[in-house]
Amino acid sequence: MAVDEIPDTGLHVEIDAPDIVRAQLTGLAGLRELSRLSGVFDLVRRGTSVRVTGQVNARVGQTCVVTLEPIESEVQEIVDLKFAPSLAVEPTGDTSGAAEEDPPEPLSDGKVDLGAIAIEFLLLGIDPYPRKPGAEFSPLKSEDDSAKPFAALEALKKRLSGG
Repeated sequence: MAVDEIPDTGLHVEIDAPDIVRAQLTGLAGLRELSRLSGVFDLVRRGTSVRVTGQVNARVGQTCVVTLEPIESEVQEIVDLKFAPSLAVEPTGDTSGAAEEDPPEPLSDGKVDLGAIAIEFLLLGIDPYPRKPGAEFSPLKSEDDSAKPFAALEALKKRLSGG
């Protein structure tokens, strides 16, 4: 979206990722499936700067890290970003320690890429270690409680070999 195309009253934009984009993102994000990816954005222009607010929503298919069963989950990420033309930022010399706002994101050729924003917030919102509800990891216990360093491995070997 070009900054100069955003009206003074602002702009409301809704986007949905097509099948081919979702298929490409499935591999990139390490997902089993990405059945839905959409974004709802409000853009407000202030001079040459733009504020983008909204939400990214997705339905992702992953694999439980405990049970290795397929699971589905919703991703909902709030977006609140500021964009401005790239300018050289000079230090202000203020060492008072006062908290400042994050600097604005740079505009790319006077444009804001809403698709890239949706992808970025999708990737940020994906649980890197998804668990099926109620799934808990419990280490194997050996029959012999002595302090052998490979006792748990021995118990696993016996369990897998059926003996």
